[in-house]
Amino acid sequence: MPLADVRAFVTAIAAGHPEPRSELAFSDPYTLLVAVVLSAQATDISVNKATATLYREASTPEAMVQLGVEGVARHIKSIGLWQGKARNVVALSQILLDRFGGTVPHDRAALEALPGVGRKTANVVLNVAFGDPTMAVDTHIFRLGNRTGLAPGASVRAVEDALVKRIPADLLRDAHNWLILHGRYICKARKPECWRCPATAWCRYKDKTEMPANAPEAFV
Repeated sequence: MPLADVRAFVTAIAAGHPEPRSELAFSDPYTLLVAVVLSAQATDISVNKATATLYREASTPEAMVQLGVEGVARHIKSIGLWQGKARNVVALSQILLDRFGGTVPHDRAALEALPGVGRKTANVVLNVAFGDPTMAVDTHIFRLGNRTGLAPGASVRAVEDALVKRIPADLLRDAHNWLILHGRYICKARKPECWRCPATAWCRYKDKTEMPANAPEAFV
C-alpha cells in the first residue's frame, strides 16, 4: 500500500469506532495488566468471564497475593494455560508491591521484566492505560498488516515497526484498537468480509470477497 493511502485506509476503518476501546474488562492499569496477561492464547470473552469473578475477590496487587496461586487458579481454569498464568499473576503482583509501591509502572523495560509480560502485553498496557502511541501486534493485526499491504512483514516485530513508521502520528494511538476490531469483525482470518469493509479502495488484497446471497438483512 502506498504511504499516501495509509491515512485514508486507517480513517476509513476508524469511522465506525470514533472512540475505540479494548474489549477486555478492566477498571485501572492493574486490572488491565492482569487481563492482558490472561488473554494470551485466549479470547477476550473467556478472559472477561474469568476476571468477572476474580476481580470481585481480588482487584489489587495486595488482594491477589493474598488470594495466592491456588485461589487465582480457581477463577481462571476455563482459559488456556491457566496454571502458568495463575503463577505469573501472583508473582507480578508481588513484584509490583515490592518494587513499585503496588502501582503499574509507566515504563516498557519495567513492564517487560514482569512475569508473563512480553512486548505485546507491554504495548497494550502502555497504549490503553497510559495513552502511549504504541502498536501491540496480535494475530489480527499481523494478518491485516500483511493482507492489506498496510504494513507487510515476516515477523510480528517487523509489522509493528512498519505500522508505527507508516501510520500518521495523530492516528497512531487509537490505530491499535481500530486495527484489532477491524481484523476481528470484518477482515477475518478464514474469509474476510470485504463487501462490508469501508477501506476496500485502498486495500491491496487481491482475492476480495463479495456479499453472499444469504447475508443478514442488516448488510443488504
